[in-house]
Amino acid sequence: MAHSYKLTFCGGAGAVTGANFLLQGDGIKLLVDCGLTQGCKFCEDVNREPFPYEPSEIDALLVTHAHIDHIGRIPLLVKRGFKGVIYSTEATRELSEVMLKDSMGLLNREAERDDLPPLYEQGDIDAALARWRAVDYHEKTALPGGLHFLFKDAGHILGSAMAEISHQDSGKKIVFTGDLGNSPAPLLHDTEPVTDADYVVMESVYGDRSHDHTALRTQRLKRVVEETVKRHGVLLIPAFSLERTQIMLYEINNMVEDGQIPEVPVYLDSPLAIAVTGIYRAHLKTFNQKIQKEIAGGDDIFSFPGLRFTETAEESKTINEIKPPKIIIAGAGMSHGGRIQHHERRYLPHKSTTLLLVGYQVPGSVGRRLQDGARTVEIMGEKVPVKAHVETISGYSAHKDLDGLMQFAEGFAGKAKKVFVVMGEPKAALFLVQRLRDYLDLDAVAPQAGESVNIDL
Repeated sequence: MAHSYKLTFCGGAGAVTGANFLLQGDGIKLLVDCGLTQGCKFCEDVNREPFPYEPSEIDALLVTHAHIDHIGRIPLLVKRGFKGVIYSTEATRELSEVMLKDSMGLLNREAERDDLPPLYEQGDIDAALARWRAVDYHEKTALPGGLHFLFKDAGHILGSAMAEISHQDSGKKIVFTGDLGNSPAPLLHDTEPVTDADYVVMESVYGDRSHDHTALRTQRLKRVVEETVKRHGVLLIPAFSLERTQIMLYEINNMVEDGQIPEVPVYLDSPLAIAVTGIYRAHLKTFNQKIQKEIAGGDDIFSFPGLRFTETAEESKTINEIKPPKIIIAGAGMSHGGRIQHHERRYLPHKSTTLLLVGYQVPGSVGRRLQDGARTVEIMGEKVPVKAHVETISGYSAHKDLDGLMQFAEGFAGKAKKVFVVMGEPKAALFLVQRLRDYLDLDAVAPQAGESVNIDL
């Protein structure tokens, strides 16, 4: 017997960020993800808006992974009355604690600048963590209203998961992919297949383009380092503190130890990235077999000659005293905050500098403007001329590209009744929708923000 539910796309539809989905019916109101909207001019206003549901009526929240665009409004949800249970993997719970604390600092500085009250405070994070329960992959967990869920490995970042929700009577399933990993990934296991879902809510960040091949991205990184060193310049890498930084450390570690690039000072100038790397070290057993063998063989994959962690502001300032060539990996990944802004303001006006973008840049962000060729950008209220070389290596993305998304969708082609394509720019989402229809004969749609649909489980 089928049970009727309403699925509402409260956030993450028609946009990459702000993931927030509500499944309700048959005695349950369930959220999947509750993220910040990022990159837009009026994001702060959007993030302060009331939720399109009553937080106190939500029974549970499933968290797919610890990126801020999937977790950033959870403390606000609690602050506004949520009293349910939050579920994620253990690694996601640990990462969320440090990510939320870091985000709170940035959000509160923005609020103070605009003479607004804080979006949330440490007490709200603590209250959220008190409601947080960690579950293992494939651990079937009961929810109200006859539903169960389990997490499958998404292969995106440490602890990332797809949420598979099913009804105990019918066995019908809806899967929320969260973000899907760019498998095979350097550190993590491949994305698990989904073969028996009746409905799929699927990401589409790179739904209209392909990444560089793995071997090509490593060659390009090697070239960028060599050219910057030859110019006696500074290589700036805006750091996505979670996953991308750890991959970059691993890649540079291999190149240094194999003698492929000159040994130059490398600075990880991000307290958040340093903390996240510590959590990665605590979860080495979740890495893929290749990495586990390297570690068992004595290789510290996050350490190599020349690498320095600069945690305090005072340590960060000393980087300026070191003559080039040097490599600086600093937060944040889209240059919308963090220490990278100080380094960009100092080094972007120099022709010897290279700015290397290794992750998705949201439209409107400083990183996106630099990627699109801006010759002047505003950083910390100052107009900064851009004479640096700007390079992009897409192969380091932690997201599946078009080919990877299509290959993933082949697993449920012929089974899924409907595929909802979300978490992508409209162009990317609509391109993927058409491909899913034309090549796999799937009934795919790109819902609008706030839209609701009825499904049967």
